[in-house]
Amino acid sequence: MTTPSKEPSKVAIVTGASGGIGRVVAKRLARDGFSIAVHYAGNPAKAEAVVAEIKNGGGKSIAVQADVAKPADVAQLFKQTLEAFGKVDVVVHCAGIMPMLPISGGDVETFDKVIAINLRGRFLVLGQAAQHVPAGGRIIAFSSSVIAKSFPNYGPYIASKAGVEGLVRVLANELRGRSITVNAVAPGPIPTELFLKGKTEAQIEEFRKLPPLERLGQAEDIAGVVSFLAGPDGGWVNAQVLRSNGGFA
Repeated sequence: MTTPSKEPSKVAIVTGASGGIGRVVAKRLARDGFSIAVHYAGNPAKAEAVVAEIKNGGGKSIAVQADVAKPADVAQLFKQTLEAFGKVDVVVHCAGIMPMLPISGGDVETFDKVIAINLRGRFLVLGQAAQHVPAGGRIIAFSSSVIAKSFPNYGPYIASKAGVEGLVRVLANELRGRSITVNAVAPGPIPTELFLKGKTEAQIEEFRKLPPLERLGQAEDIAGVVSFLAGPDGGWVNAQVLRSNGGFA
């Protein structure tokens, strides 16, 4: 990791940063000069490994545990970050789950869990971000490009992500006059553990062929988009959903 080069005093919270896309986003923002609060849900070892990588590269970082579906936990996430770094300039909400199930199965318990983490969690994190991010700050949530595909068994996941896109646009309007941007990033297929779970090699190959670029995306592709939105060049992008997907949808 290179020495931070851009505005080293800025601070970012990255949820779901112990693995997958969130981990790569956290490391990219650290390289951009941000001090990073690495959020995790249940695996402290993975979160501390990310913190160690950032510190070894000359950056500043802490690990903070929180259940994003619980208001008290989300409030504590922001409180600990503020205690450690003094402010929160950027919030990137990556954390989420993606169980596959048909709508006709009637698995309400799993549906409720998806909505609790993916949508209620967004509502809570965005709400705290709106209270703490100062003028010039950035709020970035994660949606998904799979919304446009309506694949079978993605019902709960797509419903939760469609809700996220609605929240982003509303919050951007609610923050009118505060010079804070609110956007969503909607990745296409990225070979993370979340995406690969339960898929056969044949199914993965089909996803690989869907974009005109004929490849799966990489977490670094998404981290670059987040870096743009969080940095000075992204200041005029607001209330948007950036579909970083290689033409997937």
